[in-house]
Amino acid sequence: MLTAVQKPESLGFSSKRLQLITDWMQRYVDGGKLPGAQTVIARGGKIAYARSVGLRDIEKKAIWGDDTMARFYSMTKPVTSVALMMLYEKGLFHLDDPVEAFIPAFKDMQVLRAQARSIEDTEPAKSRITIHNLLTHMSGMTYGFNLGVLGNHYEAAKMDFGPRGGTLESEIDRLAQMPLLFDPGTRWNYGVSTDVAGRLVEIISGQDLKSYFHENIFGPLGMVDTDFGVPKEKLGRYAAAYGADEKGGIKVLDPAEESVFKMEKVVCYSGGGGIISTASDYLKFAEMIRRRGAFEGGRLLGPRTVDFMTSNHLDGDLARYGQPVFSEVSFVGVGFGLGGWVMLEPALSQMMGSPGDFGWGGMASTVFWVDPVEDMTVLFLTQFIPSSFYPLRKELRALVYQALVD
Repeated sequence: MLTAVQKPESLGFSSKRLQLITDWMQRYVDGGKLPGAQTVIARGGKIAYARSVGLRDIEKKAIWGDDTMARFYSMTKPVTSVALMMLYEKGLFHLDDPVEAFIPAFKDMQVLRAQARSIEDTEPAKSRITIHNLLTHMSGMTYGFNLGVLGNHYEAAKMDFGPRGGTLESEIDRLAQMPLLFDPGTRWNYGVSTDVAGRLVEIISGQDLKSYFHENIFGPLGMVDTDFGVPKEKLGRYAAAYGADEKGGIKVLDPAEESVFKMEKVVCYSGGGGIISTASDYLKFAEMIRRRGAFEGGRLLGPRTVDFMTSNHLDGDLARYGQPVFSEVSFVGVGFGLGGWVMLEPALSQMMGSPGDFGWGGMASTVFWVDPVEDMTVLFLTQFIPSSFYPLRKELRALVYQALVD
């Protein structure tokens, strides 16, 4: 798919200006800040730009190529959200249904008191967690890397839905015993909500999440290299993951051959961060969103369902809900849909974009978005943790939009 690159000018891009993206990626690699990187831009379903630079594995001197497999982490969340909404279209639940109707362990939840100093300082929740709360990250759940009493508790308890933890069912049962950060529906907070959504997919469909994804999303879209892990025969294409070292360079955090995502070791199918994929595969998923649920062989979602998902489901922007910045990106002028951000006002966000562009990123500094105004899909891959270390996403937005000349 990535080899069918069109002449950029035929799609409204300047070849000279697109070269700035290649130069940008190369600077990060040459500067020892990233191992390798890849950017793909499509407009109207045709690829205008597809380049990769650097290495997928520094130790092996292995080139980052079109078939490189990478950790997509939280870019799993839009996939899980689509999976759940496919069941929604069958009339199997309502978005305002309480989660406890499907997972009774979430009944009678406790919430941390304001200024709580311990995990025991709680009071009964004033509202029940709904499925809509999960999809919009307004459930009161959090992540271990978030600051505070609850985040610290998650970290100590390894409540991260890692591939080698317990099964998704057993991890959700553990999560339900922990308090919430706030009353459901009152605030926005990035957390493990989508992992609970993944468990709902299992309960409502009667299939484990891996099987449901393959049968209903990966298979129909032709995503042949996407899964909750890397099989042995594909480890030769799998990238290592890196982070910053003490000298301003990079070090290996998860070597490909010993990765925690080796298929035979994976026991938890994390709907919030578990998939391994390639640029070519994930572009098919993103293009399905751009085409409002359609793909070459048929349709996953109705167009109005996709419109609904990619609309802002908050009363205002994310900054209004106490989240002015997330992973180096401003959330002023940015809302949230079902599974991803929604750009509301680019000028307020101080980032290039279009009203209504929708997407999300992952912990290893990956990102994608779909721009309905420009009829454009953008995908960026690297394998550097954490995603907030460099302003890659803001820089990429400027580079992509400056290259549009028509």
